Order: sequence, then C-alpha cells, then structure tokens
Amino acid sequence: MSASGDVLLDMTDISKSYGSVKALVDVNFELKSGEVMALLGENGAGKSTLVKVLSGLVSPDSGSITLRGVTTNLGSPHLAREAGIAVVQQELSLVPNLTVAENLFIGGTDVKGAWTGRKLRDLARPLLEQVGLADLDPRRFVSSLSVGEMQLIEIARLLGRNAEILILDEPTAALSDVEIQRVLKVVKNLTGSGRTVIYVTHRLGEVFEIADRATIFRNGRSLDPVLVSDLTIDSLIERMLGRHLGDMYPGRTSHFGPVRLEVTDLETPGLVAPASITARQGEIVGLAGQLGSGAPTLLRSVVGIGFTSSGTVRLDGVDVTGASLQKAKSMGVGYCSDDRKRDGIFALQSVIKNISSPALPTVSTGGWLSAKRERNLGRSVSDKFAFDAARLNGDAGNLSGGNQQKVAVGKWLSISPKVLLLEEPTRGVDVGARAEIYRTLRALADEGLAIVFASSDLAEVHGLADTVATFYRGRQVRVAPVSEISESQMMLDVTRQA
Repeated sequence: MSASGDVLLDMTDISKSYGSVKALVDVNFELKSGEVMALLGENGAGKSTLVKVLSGLVSPDSGSITLRGVTTNLGSPHLAREAGIAVVQQELSLVPNLTVAENLFIGGTDVKGAWTGRKLRDLARPLLEQVGLADLDPRRFVSSLSVGEMQLIEIARLLGRNAEILILDEPTAALSDVEIQRVLKVVKNLTGSGRTVIYVTHRLGEVFEIADRATIFRNGRSLDPVLVSDLTIDSLIERMLGRHLGDMYPGRTSHFGPVRLEVTDLETPGLVAPASITARQGEIVGLAGQLGSGAPTLLRSVVGIGFTSSGTVRLDGVDVTGASLQKAKSMGVGYCSDDRKRDGIFALQSVIKNISSPALPTVSTGGWLSAKRERNLGRSVSDKFAFDAARLNGDAGNLSGGNQQKVAVGKWLSISPKVLLLEEPTRGVDVGARAEIYRTLRALADEGLAIVFASSDLAEVHGLADTVATFYRGRQVRVAPVSEISESQMMLDVTRQA
C-alpha cells in the first residue's frame, strides 16, 4: 500500500481546551486522498476530540483546517457533512425496528418520493453491494442482523451521503474475528474506489492489515505521521506510550491449588450441547469464541443470569447450581459483563461508590455508610489496579475507557472473591491499559484467585490464560492447557475451519 495521493485535508496547530484541561495542543494532522490513516493513541490522548472537530461537533480554540486546498469552517455537523466528512461512531446508531433500507436513508440522502415500496429498496441495493452485503434483503429489520452486519450498514449509510472522508471509530470493537475481516475488506475496497478513511482502533494488528500511514497522539499532542510499513508492533507501541512497554502478557505459574469452580455438563439456552470447565485456585481459564459461540452464556449461567436446564455448578465443592447473582456474590463469585456502560459502572457516581457498590454491608453499619471505610476500600482497590487514587472522588463516567474498565473489574475485589468471572475484559481498552489489566489479573491469580474470562480476542486468550476452552455456535469444542493449543488451532476451533 502507498500513501502517494495529494493532500486532501490539512489541520494545522489545532488546540482545544475544556477549562484547565488541554484536550488538543498544537495538533497537526494531514490526510492524503485515497489512503487509510490510522489514528492511534491511549484513551484520553486526544483522538476523540480530533474526531469531534472533524465532524463539526466541537470547534477548536485555535488553528486552521484546509480541505481540498481551501480553508474550511467545520463548525457544525451540517457543515462537516456538506464538506463530505462522515463518522461511524463506536456506538451503533441504527433503529432496530426499521428495515435496512429505511436505516440507510433516514436523516440523510434526499429520497423524496421513495419512502414506499420498491424504489427505496432499489436505491439501497447498490450501497449494500459496496459493503459486501449484496445478498442482504433490504426489507429485513435491522434487529435481525448480526453486529457485524449492522456495522457494515452504518458504513453503507455514509456512502449514501456521498461522503469522501469516512471516519471509522473503533468499528470492530464488538465484532468476532470473522466479522472483523469482512469490515477490513470493505475498508480496503472503499479506498480502492476513491474514498479516504481515518481508522481509529485499539486493535493494532488491524493497522498493519489495512493502514497506509499512522498518526499517533500522546497527551493531546500529535506525532508526525509515519508509514505503517516502517513500523513493527513493538515500535508502534513505544511511539504510543512514549516508553518501552515490555511483555504484553505476564509470565505464567504452574502452581495451582484445589478446584475452586467446577461446571459439569451445563445446559442452558445459548448452548446446544453440555459444557464443562474447572478453575483451580491460582488459575486463569480463557473461554475463546466468536459472537454467538456460547462462551459468555456459560459464565452468566454460573451466576444465575439465565436458566440452567441441567448440569451442576460447584464452588469449593458446594453445589450452587441455579444460584442467583446475589447468592453467587455472597459466596465469593464476582461477575463483570462485557458492557461496562450498561451495567459495569454507575457512570454518574463517584469511583469510590462504584468500588464499594458490591460490598455495601462491609462499608456500612445499621444502614449508614461509613465514608472512612469506603475511602479505605477505594484506595485498596486502586492500588491493585494501578489507578490514580486522586480520582476516586470523581464520577466514573468521566474516566477514560481503560480506567472505566479498571473500575468495572476492580470493584469486585471489594467482596474478596474466590472466583472472578469476566466477559471481554479489555474491550475498547488501549494497549497500555490492557497490559496493566493483564498484569493485575495475573497478580490476583498468583494470590489464589480463580479467574475465568470469555473473549473473542484469540491473542488475548492465548496470551493470558493457563487453560483454554474453545466454543463454536453454542458448542464446546475442546479444553486444553494453553501449552497444548496454538493460536491458529484456536482459530480453527472457533470458526470450524478444521
């Protein structure tokens, strides 16, 4: 790939502050026609603010923007759209109870007179073809689509608005590996047809698959763009962090204690065959599977989210099958879902209150909260998760994605758990915070905690877990020590290409 096109967009000395917080400081950003520019950096580095400036949601305090050689004002979303700039946000914005065709044109392209019948579907089909969905019936309701298909519909909608510059913000964060490849293929095709893409991602492997150049942000400042062909994963991470990261995954131990969690022949809606796993004291078990694999379903059944039709769940040898979430918690089982914004944190509450929320009896007496106990508990958890204790009194929703995830996972330490169950423990988390979370989880396991996590990131499962269980379409494929299964074999298992 090359980035030899003419300069399409040139942002010079862009600065933006929110009170005393400097979100962007003299940022320079250049985009060439027909390229894929990766926009990278840790959470809070300034990427999101730059995207908001480009999409007209935020006006910079200073600096200039030149588009196609002309100084341009992008002071509103309407002006940005008129300039040919469009954004696919990380959070999907489709309307589930409308059809594909209706979603493609709602609020965008002028399709006057086409809101009934065949004409709207005819307008939809060429857009669907451009994103690899030629066989998708435009009459289908969006609610019936997979997450990957929804993401492609979002991209198709921008094409219907004749966007020349597409900003894709974490487009694969919630996708399986198979669906990720579909999206990446579409991105490559877009640049081949003359579009230009700004690609924001924490999945660094994707950068090397599709990007021509990368612009890296650190602490609100931009580094000079660099050809991806001149980078390695290690050098890219060093540029992002400003330091050498070291090993992403901490070393393993082979010393495990007795079985803490034993799931035997569990059957539940979402699994088409019985599944069994065990987790010993000090062991990390990784459940690998794509979306719809059934791996997260297994975790939810253990804590009473969903109906268990047969099989047994034992904690330290005690049968806890069918226990409610509250009962499981009282017995020392912590559970963190894959959606921290929905049910992982209380965004409008302080970090301290988030941390103490699973353990209210330990920080209260007679129904009265003890601020001192809450404070001590918060500091204890923040120490283990490398979290700035000075931010404990701030609202959790104001934290970066990485720090929110630390709170969502770390709050379960407040109950002194025996077993910790995690879904997608680093989804939407930058590389630096990922490494910190991995180190913390390994340290907790070394202290005797049994950890079971489900993830669609196969590199994460292979790098962190001691034992791997693979799943495909509701069926457990195998359980093996990580030393006996390669990452490529895991891929074959979870896509059933074997």
